[in-house]
Formats: sequence, structure tokens, C-alpha cells
Amino acid sequence: MAEPIPDGLVCLTFDDGVKSQLTFVAPILKELGYGATFYISEGLRFLEDKTRYMTWEEIADLDGQGFEIGNHTRAHKNVNDQTDEELLDDILHIDRLCAEHGIGKPTTFCYPGYAHGERAVTVIRNHGFQFARRGTAPEVEYDREGGLGPAYDPESHDPLLIPTTGAAGPNYGMDDFKWSVDQAVDGKACVLTLHGVPDLDHAWVNTDPEDFEAYIRYLSDSGCTVISLASLSRYVDGVTN
Repeated sequence: MAEPIPDGLVCLTFDDGVKSQLTFVAPILKELGYGATFYISEGLRFLEDKTRYMTWEEIADLDGQGFEIGNHTRAHKNVNDQTDEELLDDILHIDRLCAEHGIGKPTTFCYPGYAHGERAVTVIRNHGFQFARRGTAPEVEYDREGGLGPAYDPESHDPLLIPTTGAAGPNYGMDDFKWSVDQAVDGKACVLTLHGVPDLDHAWVNTDPEDFEAYIRYLSDSGCTVISLASLSRYVDGVTN
């Protein structure tokens, strides 16, 4: 039987396989025993720049440390611009590479660029994902430089359309972070979306290391329970196939 969602439940998610997620973020989370999901895509400059993006061996290292590896598609394309077959092929590509590197098949998905639609939801549902994370829209208009969104409410949100409560970036500061976390009450969870710490390729989703350390201190001082997206299964029913 699922446990009740405690106040202060926070899901930490990181997109795009940026190397600083391994070198800077993971040690901080590991020291505190915090969970997190790292969503991997081979799009953007993942294949071209291994100084700023992780290798698959490094992704396997994160997996070995106990962090969740999630599926963010091969090409990082807008899913609404793909056919069902193209989207499925992109998903299967990441699944295969995970298997080749000893990583379990991903059970959660993240929509590239936050774009989502009914067709894409059907594809990922049929593929067997348990949970999937979107951005702040449609409740709150998407701000590419960070912003606020709704808390995840299992009573009203599809588990394959889990909203982002706080999206890190230049327009997202400490007061925003506190607001996001403080929404995790009364059976709701805060879902945080970050990219690189720092993100040298994409300034509009960058988080300064000093800011990240302050965020983590707030989580610790507030007694939050910090988990991966997949670990929501302890508290709510995901999709069953």
C-alpha cells in the first residue's frame, strides 16, 4: 500500500546530461543522501562536446551511485513535430544505450523543451513509462529563463504529465525556490527542474553553483524528503501496463 505523501516531498530532476551534474551536483546530493533523476538525451551537443556533457560511462557511474537515469529521447526534438514512430525510435535508442552500459531500463520520461501533447502521451504510455515530467504549462506560461509552476497533485494530474513546480534559470531566485518547495503540503509534491550547475552551453537554464548550494541548504534546513521522480511510486500509483 502506498505511503501518504509527507509535507516537504521534493523531486529533484536534471536535464540533458551536463557534465557538471556529475562533477558538482552528485557529490553534494550523495553527502546528504538525496535522490535525483538525471534525464539523458543525445541531442544538443551531447555527442560533440564531452568536456561539457557526460560520457555514457559517466552516466553509468551516476546510476551506480544510486541516482535514477531517465529517458529524454535521442535527439531532444519537439515531440509534437515527430511522428509516433520517430518518437518511439528516439525513446528506444536511449533504452538500448542504457542496457549496453548496464543501466536499467528507464521508467520515467521527460519531454524535451517541455513540449507535450496527446499523441506523445499515448506513445510513452504504450511504451510503459510509469511517470513523466513536463514543464509549467499550461497552468503557467512557459518562461525559458526559469519560473514557477503548480505542485504535483496526484488527485488531479496524470502521472505522465507531472508539472514542474520550479524551473531554474536566470529568472528564478531564492525566493522562487522557497515558494516552490513550500507548495509541497497537503498531499502535493514539489518537482524541481534544473540543467547544468553551471550550464555553460545554455545560459537561459543555467544555475550558479553558489545558488545551488543555497537551494540544497534550504532543503536540508527545512527537513525535506528529496527523491527521484521514480521514487514517487512509494507514495502514488504510476501508470501500470
